[in-house]
Amino acid sequence: MTQPPDHSVNDDQAGEGPAPVASKAMLADRSMLEILICPVTRTLLRYDYERQELISEAVRLAFPIRGGVPVLVVDEARHF
Repeated sequence: MTQPPDHSVNDDQAGEGPAPVASKAMLADRSMLEILICPVTRTLLRYDYERQELISEAVRLAFPIRGGVPVLVVDEARHF
């Protein structure tokens, strides 16, 4: 039987603070973003780099990208 991975903090890791948050540069590549569709209209979304959002012009919703992960949940989207 194999042992589960040890996720404990080592003494040399203590005090380093929280893990780094994904930066804009760490966002999935552009080809992945180009295949995502709006969960409402099933149309392509436009990527807004500055706001880190995927925009659905048809229903005027902006879906957030958090930690490099697109959140395509209507209740999480911003109306504009």
